[in-house]
Parts: sequence; C-alpha cells; structure tokens
Amino acid sequence: MYFVFKGDAMAAAFAVLFGLIWGLAIFNMDRYIVSSINKSASTNKQILQATPRILLAIMIGIVISRPLELKIFDKEIKDRLKIGYLNNQRSRIDTLNAAFDNKYKIELSKLNETKAQRDSMQSAIKEERQKLNFEIFGNKTTETSGIMGYGPYAKRKEAELKQREQNLDTLSSAVRKLEGFVDNRKQFDGLMTEKLYTTKQLDSLTNIAGFADRNWALGQLGFNTKGERDPNTALAVAFIGLLFIFFECLPVFVKLMSSRGPYDRSVENIETAQIHESDKDKDYEIEVIDGVHDTRVSSAIEKRKHQLKTT
Repeated sequence: MYFVFKGDAMAAAFAVLFGLIWGLAIFNMDRYIVSSINKSASTNKQILQATPRILLAIMIGIVISRPLELKIFDKEIKDRLKIGYLNNQRSRIDTLNAAFDNKYKIELSKLNETKAQRDSMQSAIKEERQKLNFEIFGNKTTETSGIMGYGPYAKRKEAELKQREQNLDTLSSAVRKLEGFVDNRKQFDGLMTEKLYTTKQLDSLTNIAGFADRNWALGQLGFNTKGERDPNTALAVAFIGLLFIFFECLPVFVKLMSSRGPYDRSVENIETAQIHESDKDKDYEIEVIDGVHDTRVSSAIEKRKHQLKTT
C-alpha cells in the first residue's frame, strides 16, 4: 500500500488505513475458511471443501509476500535497477545512432571520404615539406641533389607545396562544413542530449522507481549480470514466498487434521436444530395452507348451494 501511495504527502497514513482494511479482510476471510469446513463430513468431502480455500490461501500468500520481498532485497533491487536503466539508455542511444546513420548515409559517407582525402593530403604535404628541407640544407637522398641552397628544384617544390596547401585548406573547409551539418542534424534529432546516466541520476531514478520496475528487478535477482541462473538468490526469494503461503494454508491444514471438538459438535447441534425448526415451519405453513384451502372450498360450496335454492 505504501508503494501505491508513494510520493503523496499522506502516503504513510493511507498505507496504514488501507493496510488495516486489508488485514481485517484477510482475517475475516481466514476465519470463514476455517469455520466453514464441516468436520462431520467424510475425509474426502472435507478435502474437497478445503481445496478451493487452499488455492485462495496460496494466492493470498503470494500477494502479501511480494511487498516484503521487495523490502528485504531493496539494496539488490536498486543495484539491478541501475544496471537495467543503464542498459536501456545505452540501447536507446545505439538505436538513435543507427537510425541517424541510416537517415544521413550519403552525407556521412561524403564526410568520411573527404576526411580520408584530407588526412592523405596532410601526410603527403608533410613528406614533401621534409624533402624540401633536405634540398635546401643539402641532405643527399634519392630525390634531392645534396647541394645546399635555394635552387630551381627547391623553388619548384615550394610552389607545389603551396598549391597542395591551398587544396588542403579547401578540403579542411569542406570537412568543417560537413561536420557542422552533421552536428546540426544530431542536435535536431536529439542525439546531442542523449547521454548515459550519471551516478546521481541513477540514484534519483531508483528512488522514484514504481512497483512494476521494482517487481521486474526482483524477478531478475534469480539471474546474475551475465544472464546465468543464480540459485542462491532465487531460492531465498522463493522460500520467503513459500513461508507466507504456508502461514496462509496452515489454519486450513490444522482444521483438516484436527478431530471433532466441542465447537464442531455445537455447530452441528445448532445446524440440526435450525433444520428441524425449518422443517416444522414448513409443516406449519403446509397445514395452514391446507386449512385455508378447505375453508375456501367449503365456503364456495355453501355459496353455490344457496344460489341454486334461490333460483
């Protein structure tokens, strides 16, 4: 009941009120279940009478044990909820990225191609700049003369480098333009605002988690984070539920196993007296109806006779 009204200022008061109502309802239902078993009947008939009541007790035990399990495993549930929220957020981000990549496939392909051309040209310019320095400072290689100075070959190389640097500037500008377009599209589609939850955000989400999320997390405690079965936790949860089911079924089992006592004899006597009284009331009503009927018949006969004599 507290989970139902959680977040309301009167949550505690409502939980106590409706908890008392629920407790009284269960108390009276159990009392009726036990008292309605007829101990004067045969064993098979008593078991037949108790079967639907046992099934009802099992359902009640399951219902009232769940909130207690949620409270007992509160820490483990919060940890599992954090993992679940992180996985869901990661899956959401991956889905958005996949949809974005598919939507802007041409633009992204063009961006990657332009980046590859830019990086390739940067590497080529770096190599050519090194060769030009070797030529100017007289470092002998297979592609340099080894004569120090700023000669025709060095001038030609420098002119080629300037042209390539202009081309590199053009490619860099195209890359920045495409990146700006992609970033704007990401901002418009909401990818820039979707991030993994921080520790503070996860704590806040687990504190306001509803019954459905907590119940799901409790069910997941039977498995570890790798998805493998965790028998220890699963058995602990199961035994708590079985304990409440046993408590709910115990009054019925005790009633079935006990012999007839003074109370059962008293109930049987009261029922016998009530049946006898009902039978006598029936006989009384029958006799009254018969007497009234005979009187009506006699009156009708006398009335007809009188009519015949007068005519």
